[in-house]
Amino acid sequence: MSHMQDTAAHLLTDDARRRLRRELRQRRRQLSAAERRLAAERLSRHLRQLPEIRRARRMALYLPNDGEIDPTPLIAWLERRGTRIHLPVLKPLTLNQLWFVHYHSGTPMVVNRYGIPEPETRFGAHRARRTPAWALDVILLPLVGFDDRGQRMGMGGGFYDRTLAFTRRPGPRPRLIGLAHDCQRVERLPAAPWDVPLDAIVSDARVIRP
Repeated sequence: MSHMQDTAAHLLTDDARRRLRRELRQRRRQLSAAERRLAAERLSRHLRQLPEIRRARRMALYLPNDGEIDPTPLIAWLERRGTRIHLPVLKPLTLNQLWFVHYHSGTPMVVNRYGIPEPETRFGAHRARRTPAWALDVILLPLVGFDDRGQRMGMGGGFYDRTLAFTRRPGPRPRLIGLAHDCQRVERLPAAPWDVPLDAIVSDARVIRP
């Protein structure tokens, strides 16, 4: 890539970002059910080898939506190791931020405004204990795209970037690992100033350490 092309990659317009995001989401949607299951198994094998995951005692992952690569095959292995699993929940009364709630097979679930299941946190005996992001050891987050330098593209809502902005400051912080199908890999992605850096990106085919 020439210097001019490289500069242009960092100056993508909002329209160009939206087009690229649509294209990358379409790539993962086109995977068959069998391809998605195989990708999830391969992803789980890669993740089980990572030292930060083997050490984790409190960890957050996500339930896949819109063709996202599925991290849930990891759950049984984590629970056998005594790791406490959390899921992201849309934070009420706060724009585009998340908190994290303990999850197990008996956790009462509701569907949020995006149609994604999340732990019920509002009512009576099922009121869940919320864990702040800084108190987690590892957070696995879904990506729309990534490149070999560790740059990544999310859904565009800024939920994780706003929630994890504190990781740029000194203090306790979780290890952040982005997950994607390998078909979502591109040659080069533009960096945005608000993007929170990741510690690793893992697909069904590779592990990238920025």
